Amino acid sequence: MRLTSFSRIAVVAVATVVPAFSAQAQEEAGGRVVLVLPFDNRSGQANLDWIGESFANTLNARLQSAGFLTITRDDRVYALDHLGLPEGFRPSRATTIRIAQTLDAQFVVVGNFTVADGTVTANAQVLAVNKLNMTAPLEQSAGLPRLLDVENNLAWLVARTMDPKLNVSQTTFEAASAGLKLDAYESYIRGLTAPTADERLNRLKTAVQLAPNNTEALLALGKMQYTRGDYEAAAATLGKIPTSDPLALEAGFYRGLALFNNAKYAEAEGAFATVSTKLPLPEVVNNQGVAMARQHKDGIGQLTRASQADPQDADYHFNLAVSYRRKGDNVHAKEQIDQAVKIRPNEAEAKQLQAVLGGTQQAPAGFDPQERIRRTYSEAAFRQAAFQLDLIRAAHLASLPADQQAAAYTQAGQDYLNQGLVLEAEREFQSALQADPKSSEAHVGLAMVRERSGNADDARKEAQASLNAKPNAAAYLVMARLDISANNNVAAASDVGNALRLEPQNGSALAMKNLLAGRGVSLP
Repeated sequence: MRLTSFSRIAVVAVATVVPAFSAQAQEEAGGRVVLVLPFDNRSGQANLDWIGESFANTLNARLQSAGFLTITRDDRVYALDHLGLPEGFRPSRATTIRIAQTLDAQFVVVGNFTVADGTVTANAQVLAVNKLNMTAPLEQSAGLPRLLDVENNLAWLVARTMDPKLNVSQTTFEAASAGLKLDAYESYIRGLTAPTADERLNRLKTAVQLAPNNTEALLALGKMQYTRGDYEAAAATLGKIPTSDPLALEAGFYRGLALFNNAKYAEAEGAFATVSTKLPLPEVVNNQGVAMARQHKDGIGQLTRASQADPQDADYHFNLAVSYRRKGDNVHAKEQIDQAVKIRPNEAEAKQLQAVLGGTQQAPAGFDPQERIRRTYSEAAFRQAAFQLDLIRAAHLASLPADQQAAAYTQAGQDYLNQGLVLEAEREFQSALQADPKSSEAHVGLAMVRERSGNADDARKEAQASLNAKPNAAAYLVMARLDISANNNVAAASDVGNALRLEPQNGSALAMKNLLAGRGVSLP
C-alpha cells in the first residue's frame, strides 16, 4: 500500500538522524492518521461544489497543526483510483472503510453541507476504523461569509472527538484563518480542483494576488509553475514561503528543483541542504549531492547517505558509480554500478557504464554519464517523517529537567507565533506548561495567543499568571494592549510604566508610552 511504503522510507530517513527511533513513537504516529473526505454538497447548487473540497482542506490543515497526521488530497485521489473509483465519488460506509484501510488511516471524517438563505450548515462524523464506530453528527452553521469560521469550529469539534485530551482552545482554531479573505480561499480551492492546467494556474495566481501571505496558495502556485517548466517563476514564488513555515520543507525541495533546472546549481545545493538538515529523506540528500557534482564538488557523502537510506533505489547506486568513476576510484564505482544493474537489469545506460568499468567495452567518444536528479517527491513521506521527528523531539524533551523542557517548548511556540501560526504556537505553550506550570514565559506566550484570538479575558488571566510567576515586561505589555483596546488608558499607563522599570529600552513599551502621551496620559 502506498502510504505504508512511504512510512517505511520516512522511518528510515528519521533513523539516519535519530538512531533510537522508538517503537512508541512509531506506534503513536500510526494511531493518529486521519483521512478527511470532501463534504457532500446537499445545497442543490453545483457552483458550490468547491465548498466540499474546502472543508476537507481546512480540516486537514487544522488537524495537522493539532498533532494529527492527515492524508493528503493527492493520496486520497490515488486511493480512489486504486479502488477504481472516480475522484468525485461519494463512498458508502463500507467503501469508506476500504479507502481508509488502503491508506492505513485510523480515523475517517465524512460530512455534508447545505446553503440556504445565505447560511451554511455543515455536519461531520468521525469513523473510528478499527472499532467500526461512527460518531453522532457534529454540526456548525453561520452566514456564508463566515464559512471559514464554520470549518475551523468543526475542525476543533472533530479534533476533540478523536482526542478528548486536546487542550488547544476553540478560539485558537478560529484564529488560524485570521486575515484570510474568503474570495482568496475560494480561488485557492478552485485552483486545486479546476479541470484544466490553464484554469488551475490562473485560479492560483488570483489566490496569491488576493492573499500574498497564504503559504498554501504560494506552494500550490509554485509547484504548478514548476510543472509547467516556468522554473524562474517557480523559484521566486516558492522563495516567498518563510523558512519557519510548516510548508517550507516541501517548498524548499521544489525550489531546489526549479533552481537546478535553471542551472543555478549553487543555489539549488543550498535549497536542498536547508531541507536535508531538518528532514534528510533520500531524494533530498541525493539532490544535494547531484547539485554539488554539477559544480565539480565532491557529493559522494550525500549520495552515500541517500543510498543507505533507500538501498533498493537503482539511481542512487548509479549516481555513486558515476561520482566514484569521475574521482578515479573505479573499484568502488564498479561495486555501485553492479548494484544498480542488479536492481534494474534492463537499464541501458547503467549496463553500458558497467561494461566500461568492467573493461569489456571501451568508453565511446563523448561518454560522460551524469548523476541523476530525483524529480519526484513524496509529500506523504515528508509529512510522515516530519510528524515522527516531532514525536521524537517530544520524547527527547521528556528526558530533560522540567525547566529545560518548558524553555524549549516556549521557544518553539514563540517561533510559531512570530509566523502567525497561533494553533501550533498554543500547542507548544501548553506543552511547556505541562512540563512547568509556573513558567512565566509559557504563560505570557499563551496570553499572546489568546490576545490574537480575540479572547481578551483569557489573555488577561494568562498575563496575570505570568506576572504572578515572575514580573516581566512582555506580560505587562499584553496587559497594556488589552487596556488600550478597552480605552482604559490610566491602567495601560501603569502597565507600561511597570514594563519600562524592568526594561527601560524596550521598544514596544516606549512606543506605547508615546501613544499614551498623545492621548494626554502620562506614566505614573
